[in-house]
Amino acid sequence: MYKQPGKIALITGGNRGIGLRIVKKLVECEIEVILGVRNPVDSRKAVEAYLEHAKIPVSSCKLHYEQLDIGNMKSVREFATKIRAKFDKIHLLINNAGVMSVPFKLTDEGFESHMAINYYGHFLLTHLLLPQLRAAGTAECKARVVNVKNYYPADAYNQSKLAQVLFAKYTNLMFEEEGMPVLSYSLHPGVVNTDLFEHSSTNYIPWVRALLFKNPEEGSRTVVYAAIAPKLETRGGCYLSNCREAGSHRYWNNSVQCEKLFNFTCDTLGIDDFFYKGK
Repeated sequence: MYKQPGKIALITGGNRGIGLRIVKKLVECEIEVILGVRNPVDSRKAVEAYLEHAKIPVSSCKLHYEQLDIGNMKSVREFATKIRAKFDKIHLLINNAGVMSVPFKLTDEGFESHMAINYYGHFLLTHLLLPQLRAAGTAECKARVVNVKNYYPADAYNQSKLAQVLFAKYTNLMFEEEGMPVLSYSLHPGVVNTDLFEHSSTNYIPWVRALLFKNPEEGSRTVVYAAIAPKLETRGGCYLSNCREAGSHRYWNNSVQCEKLFNFTCDTLGIDDFFYKGK
């Protein structure tokens, strides 16, 4: 943790659970924070109450709340348009919002809900905010994209999160090839006791979660480490667990699989040039 005045971070789902603790750490570093949330009014109340409880004066924090439904691609595009109009630079993009083990459901656009919220929405948001990330990064201190991957033994959820890991790996390779001052990471914050588990079997025995799982504050540490740690400046594309580099799925080091998924996602979302140079 160290002061970084002048930096701007954007986080999806920063109003509860791990996200709330990430926001606290960012403002303690004097970073300006944009929160993409479903309900800006309620989110502001929740964040300000938490910060006041933590004895952090809200008046000293630079916080912005914008409406975003990350599982709705129309909402993602509208959100990105607002952000681009208000901010020339974004130094940190933290793709944190997610769902887990929810009943099967298709979004209005025909996407399975886990894939839409955990992967497609963040893929599209990263694409749309690349000009701001590119403008913020320098050769000495690159902008960063941080993809948060929790784990739970459910196929739909894990597929969406594996996609996110491969996305981080491939985009980092392409950032290097294109000479962009941007780094991309994926991470596992640990098994954290948050309302992400409200649709899981552990809901029947909540005391087990309290006993065995990390609390949200502990879960936020690896996310913030990925966002600001100087030692990661030369380690773009890595996968982190407990603030250390770790191994991931066998496809993680398979550039062919990473590229296939990337191209498939671009086609699915109608993206012709993910790494476009214009605004």
